[in-house]
Amino acid sequence: MPSSLPTQQGISYEIDQEAKAYAASGAVRHHPPRDYPPYRSSLLRHPRQPLVPVRDPEAAELSGPVFGATDVTESDADLTRGQAGEPLGERITVTGRVLDRAGRPVAGQLVEIWQANACGRYTHRRDRHPAPLDPHFTGTGRCLTDRQGRYCFTTVKPGAYPWHNHTGAWRPSHIHFSLFGTAFTQRLVTQMYFPGDPLLPYDPILQSVTDATARSRLIAAYDHDLSTAGDALGYRWDIVLDGPAATRTEGSRP
Repeated sequence: MPSSLPTQQGISYEIDQEAKAYAASGAVRHHPPRDYPPYRSSLLRHPRQPLVPVRDPEAAELSGPVFGATDVTESDADLTRGQAGEPLGERITVTGRVLDRAGRPVAGQLVEIWQANACGRYTHRRDRHPAPLDPHFTGTGRCLTDRQGRYCFTTVKPGAYPWHNHTGAWRPSHIHFSLFGTAFTQRLVTQMYFPGDPLLPYDPILQSVTDATARSRLIAAYDHDLSTAGDALGYRWDIVLDGPAATRTEGSRP
């Protein structure tokens, strides 16, 4: 039976048409609309009704999870340790600064990451990708930013994996980031990509950020000075919380 899903060629055509329409509009749009057509699932799950105001925002804190500085240890930021053996894959260091719109460091932010292993598979029961699991890699880590707003993780480079947006769809290598502010309701969720990945032009999630400058802010820079001889390659990626240069988030409004 032929697949009812669109082909990569069809999705790439839609991406190209969206990019041309954006260029012709003359507008500067740092964040994409939530119903970006090439990203099929966004058409199904984006909000269609006005947001509901919360009458008592503090009430959400009574039942939401909390964390304390003493709960986060230095070992939480090294995803290659704490297991019975060494994880497989290319070891990397990912570091950067969390900044506000004025370029000032934001200290004490809880930064969490999760990712697929080097073969492109998540340690999750719903991940049915037939790539092998790594018994020595959980794919999750966390840390607190220091006084200069810096975070740093040691991990392995995640692999690409197939998904069901269209026939032949593959997600480029990426790491999910979550940042918490001073309250549970203050949260930013986004994704970091790797430079030179050949899948970047084909990914409708990344390409939904139609402004090239804004899209480039989601791609880390290789930094040879961060690389450790014989151990790990280094990548630098800063996160800007708000303002015109803000890092695009997964829940951004148009």
